[in-house]
Amino acid sequence: MRPAQSRLVLEVATHGQLQVAAVVCGMTQPAASRMLAEIEAQLGVRLFLRTPKGMEPTPEGALIAHHARRIVHDHALMSAEFDEMAAGRGGAVRVGAVTGPALGQLVPAIRWLKARAPQIDVSVEVAPSGVLVQALERGDLDFALARLPPRVDDRAFELEPARDEIVRLMVRDGHPHLGRGPVSVRDLHGLPWILQDHGTPIRLAIDSAFHDEGLASPANVITASSLLVIVALLRETDSVAPMSQEVMDLMLDPPVSAGFRRLELNRLMTVEPYMILRAKGRTMPRAAEMLFDRVRASIRQF
Repeated sequence: MRPAQSRLVLEVATHGQLQVAAVVCGMTQPAASRMLAEIEAQLGVRLFLRTPKGMEPTPEGALIAHHARRIVHDHALMSAEFDEMAAGRGGAVRVGAVTGPALGQLVPAIRWLKARAPQIDVSVEVAPSGVLVQALERGDLDFALARLPPRVDDRAFELEPARDEIVRLMVRDGHPHLGRGPVSVRDLHGLPWILQDHGTPIRLAIDSAFHDEGLASPANVITASSLLVIVALLRETDSVAPMSQEVMDLMLDPPVSAGFRRLELNRLMTVEPYMILRAKGRTMPRAAEMLFDRVRASIRQF
């Protein structure tokens, strides 16, 4: 299939409307209709069924669209890299990470990369693992530091183990439990908590810690993932907020030193290791390869 044909099949599968797909592909609807008919005639199968809800892919159409996504991505990547080479630019990197690795691994690696090639355009997405893996599947990211969610086909990715994350507890300066030495999870059961969504690694670690003590999960909980919201909630209450070691260091060390303290636990709390993920069979731009190699080397030092 030609790149234009792959693009058309992909856009029809994505939007479910031939007219919309034609506009996205920069052609008229009659031209798009003729091209789709040619593809189906060439393959000898129907790729889409017209329904009241729009055009729905047949199993054959879904298969073609799946592979067309990679073809379109690689063609766009080739074109972009050629333009960058011709113009003397440094290229682009699109990377994602969950919060801890974003601060602990990506930020230092990006500083290293930009010091050597200031023209490189780096975009960073910090999000839960499920969001990052979906972006990686779509081709929106070059690589990611994340965990594979349940029921995701790991055969679609190249996987490299990285490291686990240490969970710390942050409270406001002046919290009544400060100054008592290391506290137990049991001591904190009745306090208000600010936690991430159910099923996220840090939330699971907190729940498991209480279960180990024979206690149910905390009842007084605000669910929030935004660091700004967490900071605002912690400032005026006796709430406890778990977060990764890297985020804690950012909040407590100069020049931030935002008026918060680490609440010492009498046990070490960690979450499952994250991984370095890249889509299998997809070539990364040179700039992304440089950042990827730097991150991997940093992780392997420990």
